[in-house]
Amino acid sequence: MNDSPLCSVITVVYNAEKLVERTLRSVQEQTLQSYEHLIIDGASSDDTLQIVERYKRPGLEVYSERDKGIYDAMNKGMRKARGRFVIFMNAGDEFYDVNVLERALAGNEAADFIYGQTTVVDEQGNVLGDRRLAPPETLTWRSLQLGMCVSHQSIFVRRELVEDYNLNYRISADIDWTIRMLRKSNRIVNARIHISKFLEGGVSASRRKLGLKERFHIMREHYGLATTMFNHLVILLRYPLHRMTRKSMT
Repeated sequence: MNDSPLCSVITVVYNAEKLVERTLRSVQEQTLQSYEHLIIDGASSDDTLQIVERYKRPGLEVYSERDKGIYDAMNKGMRKARGRFVIFMNAGDEFYDVNVLERALAGNEAADFIYGQTTVVDEQGNVLGDRRLAPPETLTWRSLQLGMCVSHQSIFVRRELVEDYNLNYRISADIDWTIRMLRKSNRIVNARIHISKFLEGGVSASRRKLGLKERFHIMREHYGLATTMFNHLVILLRYPLHRMTRKSMT
């Protein structure tokens, strides 16, 4: 592996013994070899690290220590990354197929931001369908006004551009981070492929309430109060349709 890999795949884990293996296997099956895989573990007390050890190979780096939550761990991963691009593939998430890295990055080395589609799966790996919010043909920072139309499992960002996640947000820091990365990016590339399989998880009522509150604050900061009020009205009106179709809210 070269000193400067093309891509840094960052996996945040904590007590994920039931899920981490599928992510490790997915990364190591990639046909593109110019990558590093960083495991950022929050001092797991189960068998997570023992499972990771079975997949140890050159390019796989493991860091285990207590953190302040998932976004703090993701920040640690970005600081340790050496690749030209970074992508987050957390425990339970997978690349869509074995040649995703090769197809998404080949010929796009000069891009600032590369994105693609996401498929949702359950804990058994059963495909539930594509995410309800699909990425547009042309993506800009304004594209996220009505929701997170791209997920961090399906975006590559040039490492020189990345900034820390805002730890003031406990649930929705990924939305704020993605908007900021898009605002900084001059060349945004649609890979026109499915990049990841995202593991759908249940969200408690209290966390959903906090997430909505954070999203409103984030949207207001980036798009202004009037635009945010109007867009949240649109979101509220389309919510019953989502409930009927039973598609993912992520």
